[in-house]
Amino acid sequence: MPAPSLWLKALAKHPAEGEGAPELVCFPHSGGSAGWYRPLAAELAPDVRVLAVQYPGRQERHDEPAVTDLHELADRVAQVLAAVPAAAPRIFFGHSMGAILAYEVALRLGEQGPATLIASGRPAPSRVRLTTSYLLDDEALAGQISWLGGTAAELLANAEMRALLLPLIRSDYQASETYRPRPGGPLSCPLIALGGDADPVAPLDDVRSWSRHTTGPFRLETLPGGHFYLQDQWPAVADLVRAAVPRASAKA
Repeated sequence: MPAPSLWLKALAKHPAEGEGAPELVCFPHSGGSAGWYRPLAAELAPDVRVLAVQYPGRQERHDEPAVTDLHELADRVAQVLAAVPAAAPRIFFGHSMGAILAYEVALRLGEQGPATLIASGRPAPSRVRLTTSYLLDDEALAGQISWLGGTAAELLANAEMRALLLPLIRSDYQASETYRPRPGGPLSCPLIALGGDADPVAPLDDVRSWSRHTTGPFRLETLPGGHFYLQDQWPAVADLVRAAVPRASAKA
């Protein structure tokens, strides 16, 4: 298995005295990479140390095949995190596919799991819907991606970039859309569900159903915007993370 340094990318520098700071582990969306969370890391530095999971198949891991089974991906990420114990409370933050992955990793880690889970822009595992976008042809898939706003339209309009991006995004869509929860759970940690108030793929009723997946405290937070509302709301998202830190510290 690749070294933890390939899986976990530190996104901002922290002073020596911040080594005991709470740690936020971010899980990207379908087609996303660790660097997508750099704006959040900048907002939180130096109070919260931000790491992001780098999935196989992108950036410095471009020569590795993408993982098309979300449970397999969760197994591998959980193994990495179990081998890198946190020196301070660890919070998970996942957006879209990343929310489900963060949840599945938390289940696998048990007592080593996060002090708080923040699930963004994704229906709860109990509200899985059958979708098969990963089977669309390239033109239709590119159109759907552009509609959601997660990938710059100019990148998809460039034939060379499109040829590089679409297979990766298709693989992630396959992992996300074929996911079905297995028996187990719920979690016991605090869980915060976030949603955009105009998200066409994660209606707030479905996001609210994350309450079924923890016995710990739960709350739903909404922010203006569609599926990728975070891109316009990083300061507000950072405030929500900071507000979760005292509760995480209390649990620790």
